[in-house]
Amino acid sequence: MKVAIIGGGVMGEAILGAALDRHIFEPGIVTVCEVIEHRRLAIQAEYGVMTTSVAAEAMDGADLVVLSVKPQEVHSIHGALRPDAVLLSIMAGVRIASLAEEFHHDRVIRVMPNTPVAAKAGMSVWTATPTVTEEQREVARGLLSAIGRELYVDDEKKLDMATAVNGSGPAYVFMFMEAFVEGAVYIGLTRAQAEEMVLQTVFGAAVYARESGQSPAELRAMVTSPAGTTAAGLLELEKAGFRAGLIECVRAAHQRAKELGGPA
Repeated sequence: MKVAIIGGGVMGEAILGAALDRHIFEPGIVTVCEVIEHRRLAIQAEYGVMTTSVAAEAMDGADLVVLSVKPQEVHSIHGALRPDAVLLSIMAGVRIASLAEEFHHDRVIRVMPNTPVAAKAGMSVWTATPTVTEEQREVARGLLSAIGRELYVDDEKKLDMATAVNGSGPAYVFMFMEAFVEGAVYIGLTRAQAEEMVLQTVFGAAVYARESGQSPAELRAMVTSPAGTTAAGLLELEKAGFRAGLIECVRAAHQRAKELGGPA
């Protein structure tokens, strides 16, 4: 198997590092195309893979080509794929039809990951064209599982929804955490104390929600005693429109994702 990774930025390096760490790939079969010289040299030194500044060189004979460049850079990638190769794109908003036309290729996997893939804690939602074989799908599952959790959907329209949820979602959580820290500082904690409490509380709540198997509504009710401190705090969030605001936030992000992607 031969693998080409086009783009050695944060996402590309995260995929590379996780795949090598989990022994999904070995360094000798991977070529990374990166136009920035210092990034190219750093990746080669860190991971022992081959590197190039020319996409066509990396793509030549590759079984798997991973596109991890900015969407606006897709037209600058020149190179031919083998007919039986699979093209895996993590470019936000670039639809399968556009990729198929750009590269004259019909075996395409489109992925919507998020930034926590850099910590191997990402969420990647993906779909594939019918011509992608089951073996190639398994490679994709293994690769995406190495950087977090993966979810396959059979309708590409759900990738716009994923963009609004797991793609943009970390920013919503970070804003919540930022405000949470400010509230903790306001009542008298130091910023260091507040950040330690908030980070672990958010992390712990997510882990507990994952492992408990209960819905967020059920878990919230468990923590909320009648007339208690949690109920008082939640009442203020409701009065401030927190729930409605977040719902509208996701709706607006979804609408923008559809606009950026163009006609389906």
